[in-house]
Amino acid sequence: MELTEIEERLTKEIPTLIVKKNEDLAPYTFTKTGGKADIFVMPTSHDLAARTIAFTQEHGVPLTVLGNGSNLIIKDGGIRGIVMYLDALHAIKREGTKIVAGCGAKIIDVSRFALESSLSGLEFACGIPGSVGGALYMNAGAYGGEISDVLIEATVITPSGEIKQLQKDQLEAKYRKSSIADKNYTVLEAVFELQLAESHTIALKMEELTTLREEKQPLEYPSCGSVFKRPPGHFAGRLIQDAGLQGHQIGGAQVSTKHAGFIVNIDNATATDYMNLIDHVQKTVLAHSGVLLETEVKIIGEDK
Repeated sequence: MELTEIEERLTKEIPTLIVKKNEDLAPYTFTKTGGKADIFVMPTSHDLAARTIAFTQEHGVPLTVLGNGSNLIIKDGGIRGIVMYLDALHAIKREGTKIVAGCGAKIIDVSRFALESSLSGLEFACGIPGSVGGALYMNAGAYGGEISDVLIEATVITPSGEIKQLQKDQLEAKYRKSSIADKNYTVLEAVFELQLAESHTIALKMEELTTLREEKQPLEYPSCGSVFKRPPGHFAGRLIQDAGLQGHQIGGAQVSTKHAGFIVNIDNATATDYMNLIDHVQKTVLAHSGVLLETEVKIIGEDK
């Protein structure tokens, strides 16, 4: 189908869905780079998200699910088909010692909600910029904790558009990955089991981790967070430093002078700048230390 026909059918079959055509995706990513989406939709309920996925299956339209774009690079050619942006599904609520959070909620906001509720267990997440959906997708973690430590259940949409509940073990969480990607699930909601604790104790831990993050990470520039996974027995940032790459720049993208594991947008970088610099870092580190750095950041879309 042509784009106009897809748009017409989508608005006819799901009339309450917010639909935009040729939407610029750069504002939806932390790097502030990337091309346009053919069709961009924003569901405001679980049902609308499920119906959108069912629509793409029925009509054979490519679908890309977008959270808040924190650990993501969208190529300069943009994304074909439909991009479904889940930011509107951001409700957070407490149920006893559990917190139920929508996929579009920022995991930082969930950790702050836990603090306000005197619930401990999500302190490590106070500086993770991703959404709940993205955090489950890659089993996000920091400072010795990860999402699978506190996750007990998730609501997902299957590729056919069916909404189902999954228990923690069904998500097969490992270091920076889960079965969500392998099975092409779309996260709608997560349930975290936490423990009652004194608010001031939780706050002190979060303040300590926030200070560490601000001291070590280049928060003053747009970035996609930690670019590379930690290689066994090594630290990616140290390997990059040892290869003499700290401060190296291609176009507007630079290996951060504050933390070599980050690539920052210091001068109107394009996604192509980012990808060229990532490739250069991988090749140079491999030649210097024999270690092939594997990307943690997700790269999607089409070349320009």
